Amino acid sequence: ADIGSSAMGRLVGLAVKEGDPVKAGQVLARIDRVQAASSAAAAAAGLGAMEAEARAAADQARSARADLEAARARAAEARRSLERAKDLRTAGLTPQSEFDAAVANAASTEAQVDAATATVARATGTRDAAERRVNQGRAEQTRARDLLDKTEITAPIDGVVTRLDVEEGEMVVIGVQNQPGTILMTVSDLSAVNAEVKVAEADVLRLALDNSATVSLEAAGGRKFPGKVVEIGASALPQVGTQAAAREFKVKVRLGGDIATLRPGLTCDAEILVAERANVLAVPLQAVVQRGND
Repeated sequence: ADIGSSAMGRLVGLAVKEGDPVKAGQVLARIDRVQAASSAAAAAAGLGAMEAEARAAADQARSARADLEAARARAAEARRSLERAKDLRTAGLTPQSEFDAAVANAASTEAQVDAATATVARATGTRDAAERRVNQGRAEQTRARDLLDKTEITAPIDGVVTRLDVEEGEMVVIGVQNQPGTILMTVSDLSAVNAEVKVAEADVLRLALDNSATVSLEAAGGRKFPGKVVEIGASALPQVGTQAAAREFKVKVRLGGDIATLRPGLTCDAEILVAERANVLAVPLQAVVQRGND
């Protein structure tokens, strides 16, 4: 795993050196977190203000609904009073002025209901907008906290630091478009080691997964390791240069035996067993000739 950074800044802490074993989740390096911490604090404060506004908007909406219920109750009472006034006016028991007052009061209370309904709609819209701003603030806080957390670079896997490309105090940049980001280090899982070998196109079709192999390393004094084929390239490797050459395919052989002393980047040769015959006559190739048509 090539370890990069999702945060840009100065490398203020380097907790490992090349060759150190690491565990998944272990802190490997730290980026200057002043700006990220400030952004996280600002996001938290902004979210608090938005939540307070949302609570106030919710209280206003509840108050508006209560006012609407009161207005409806007054309107219902005014309608009943108007009905009584109509009956009394029909019987000639009340003056016209009282009847007119009852009519005006009923109309006024109905208008109050309409006004209270509009107030409820506005308060509800304000409350909904405040809740959406709270959600926006929470998303911003999540982003700021994530950026702050990423100032601590952790190991994604158990392994060994096999390459360290930076020193404490250097600037770390993130990749943008065609500009690659800073690679801090490489962590390799050495519990399983593969030998990547090139196989000519004339031989690759004879290979199959789980073919047994023998891998020899010059760096280990020609020591040989057993292995088996675990991956066969689906396409040929890119050719280097303009001269026509035989195509080659990448094949991975998983090594067995005592691999604790091996390191990534060593060169090797591999012999892959693709077929085996028993109890047959074997002669040197030079001893085989063709005569006539037989």
